[in-house]
Amino acid sequence: MNATIFDGAPISRRMFLNTAALGAAAAMASACTTTPRRDPDPIAPKVALKDMYGVKVDGGFTIPAIPIEKVQPRLFRQIVRDPTGEKPGTVVVDTKNHYLYWTLPGGDAMRYGVGLGKQGFEWSGRAVVQWKQAWPKWTPPAEMIQRRPELAKYSAENGGMPGGLDNPLGARALYLFQNNEDTLYRLHGSPEWWSIGQSVSSGCVRLMNQDIIDLYDRVPSGTTVVVA
Repeated sequence: MNATIFDGAPISRRMFLNTAALGAAAAMASACTTTPRRDPDPIAPKVALKDMYGVKVDGGFTIPAIPIEKVQPRLFRQIVRDPTGEKPGTVVVDTKNHYLYWTLPGGDAMRYGVGLGKQGFEWSGRAVVQWKQAWPKWTPPAEMIQRRPELAKYSAENGGMPGGLDNPLGARALYLFQNNEDTLYRLHGSPEWWSIGQSVSSGCVRLMNQDIIDLYDRVPSGTTVVVA
């Protein structure tokens, strides 16, 4: 599947992966047309990546640059052929491959690499982005506080952990609701860029801070999110 670096009814896991396979086959077939999609210039993407993942000042905070040479290329933000089958303007989380797709018109999608935690596998289905927050407060659940008593100072009773560079929710958070009830499932940023593409011990769906800011600016409240 060719990719271009870019700046800026419930479905089952089996259905999603079958659709992804069909999308990959279609992309291969398109290479035989008279106007095939081209791979990016081998030098330009590196320049673009340094700009996309460089130091960013946001909300009074200075987000450090991502060391792009230490990140798998597949995990960078890029436009790909849409494998999801969802209508444009939908967020799809592919938990198997650690991808998040923002579907676009014309059969493309913006793809982001994501990290997952145990909670990332506990919920699947359809939800909506009911609330968005920049530099969100983090409140560890009671179960986590039981395991790590030092986090008690950030409990709900104590007001949570203020937003900031060390906050586990990162620069942005999108809160998913189903039937007006909080799923406790979040799409959020993370200062731990090295966890992208992995399944870590805690958290929901995490993106590099530069990526969650990009996604946050694209996704309006009320957007459908499919987790498969």
